[in-house]
Amino acid sequence: MVTAAAVETARAAVAAVCDPEMPVLTIDDLGVLRDVRVDERGVVVTITPTYSGCPAMDAIRDDIVRALAHAGFDRVSVETVLSPAWTTDWMSDAARRKLVAAGIAPPSGRASLARSGGPVRVRLAVRCPRCGSLDTQEVSRFGATSCTALFTCRACREPFDHVKAL
Repeated sequence: MVTAAAVETARAAVAAVCDPEMPVLTIDDLGVLRDVRVDERGVVVTITPTYSGCPAMDAIRDDIVRALAHAGFDRVSVETVLSPAWTTDWMSDAARRKLVAAGIAPPSGRASLARSGGPVRVRLAVRCPRCGSLDTQEVSRFGATSCTALFTCRACREPFDHVKAL
């Protein structure tokens, strides 16, 4: 018989798994964690990658299995779901605060509005996570990961990554 405590324990274990590319965030912070179910056959975890070719998914899957084993669950299945596609809208407010604290500019705006035929997205300035200046410049469309772009701040002259809105 599956208890509410078992479901809660499994969810907490998986929610604490860190993203290997941005370890200041958990997969729950990112919105990659979609569902955790526990039944008589074991734990089933559903995740959605930040993009379909995300190289971190194998590491995330292994970390989920390891976290659940540590929590006492030995039968684990991790399912990857691509639809609906992940969006930066799924990131929590806590994730955005953690990124700023780590010197990474979080995505701005709501990506889903543009995809749903809503307001047209305009490119706004990216705020420097170090000094707060809006006088920043994109240096490279790709930063430390495919999900980020490299920016530099003209005010404090510091480089920083910016998580792209998807």
